[in-house]
Order: sequence, then structure tokens, then C-alpha cells
Amino acid sequence: MISGFESIQLTTIILIVVAGFAAGWVDAVVGGGGLIQLPALLLVPGIAPVQALATNKMGSIFGTATSAATYYRRVGPDLRTAVPMAVIALGGSFGGASLAASLPAGVFKPIIVVALIAVALFTALKPNVGDLTALRHDGHKHYVVACLIGAVIGFYDGLIGPGTGSFLVIALVSAMGYAFLEASAKAKIVNMATNAGALLFFLPHGSILWGIGLLLGAANMAGGYLGARTAVSQGSKFVRVVFLVVVAALIIKLGYDVWLDNFA
Repeated sequence: MISGFESIQLTTIILIVVAGFAAGWVDAVVGGGGLIQLPALLLVPGIAPVQALATNKMGSIFGTATSAATYYRRVGPDLRTAVPMAVIALGGSFGGASLAASLPAGVFKPIIVVALIAVALFTALKPNVGDLTALRHDGHKHYVVACLIGAVIGFYDGLIGPGTGSFLVIALVSAMGYAFLEASAKAKIVNMATNAGALLFFLPHGSILWGIGLLLGAANMAGGYLGARTAVSQGSKFVRVVFLVVVAALIIKLGYDVWLDNFA
């Protein structure tokens, strides 16, 4: 199965396109589009989990590149912070992807659920956080913190993935002091790099379903463009609300996975 279309029905193709568009929109606003896109890919008959992960990354990189370009034109995020962070994140993502086959995601899921609950409570109980940019660090320390965030979350994205964009946004808001809108703009640049890092690992292994990946990429691009424009026009308060909704969905999804792994 090279293209992914060999045994797939038209209704499934349509569902994948719709999921790709919705995932691109959500990813552009605040991250977390994999919650929508990955389950749709798993509907492809005979697809292996690694193929779903690799094809998901391929589709996502089109969307994150489009939304990053849109944000750059309309918000103008500081590339002196975003680019080094993205480079470090790319390396971290490659390293995480290389370990993904040997370390079961189930080991990490309970920790991620707890972290997401803490993130949701922090955001909900501090309604003014992320309204305006008020940087917490300056000079050398600012770039060190940015690169540490890129390394850790990049590694997480390559290893497991769900909620990478959301983790990037909250880290940029809470640890660095960016407003939600500017944090989301920088997160797209970094997320594009983490997708690229994982793809660099997956490409030589022949895991990508090229036909579905390109179709997914086109849908992601459309969703990413619209999502970025929506976020820019609505501002940080809108991004914050969508962020809380996506984080709640992540908690429910990963919490359910933990329950299945341990109690079902």
C-alpha cells in the first residue's frame, strides 16, 4: 500500500478531507488538530499505526507551513526567537521519533493527562494570562528558555504527539510571557519544524501513504489558512477560549486511553 487509495471507499476519502480541513483550522488557532486527523486516518483499511503517524505528519506539515506564513504576514512574530527554537525542536522531534517504536506511548499518557489538567486549571483560573505580551526574561536567558521549550516539546512531538501545538502555546504564554495570539504564531513555526523532524525519520522507512498524505496536506493548507486568519481577526481572547476547548478534548481523549489501557 503506497498511495493509501488501493482499498479505500469514497466516503472514507471524504471524511479524511473534512478531518484534514478541521484539523488544519484547529492547529492554526491553537494546536491539537491531530485529535481529529489521526482517528480519521486509522479508518483506512489495513493501515499500520506507524503509517498513520507518518502520513499524519506529512499532512500536518502543509497546514502548519501555511498557517505559519499567514501568521508571519499578519502578526510578524519575532523570528530571532522562533527560528532557533524551531531548529532545536526539529532535532528533538527526530530523536523522539527514533525512540517511538521502542517506548510504548501508554507509559507516558497518565503523566500527560495530569500535565494537561494542570495547564487547563492554570489557564482557567488566570483569565488575564496571555491577554498581552509581557516577556518574563530578556537577553541570553530568553533564548535559553525558548530553546529548552523547543527541545522538550519537539522530543514529545516525535515520540507521542497529541497536543504538541497546545503545549507550545501554553509554554510560550506561561514560561515566556507572550500573549496567546503571538504565542500561537510562534508555535506554528516551531510545530512546522517538529513535523519536519519526524518526517525526516519516517521518510527512509517508507511509512508514508503518499496519495492520502498529499490529499490531507491540501485540506490542511485550506484549514490552516482560514484558521490563522480567524485567530488574527479575533485576537488573544478567542485563541484562549479555543485553547481551553482543545485542552479539555485532549484530557478526555487521553484519559479514556489510559482507562482502556489499565482497566478495560
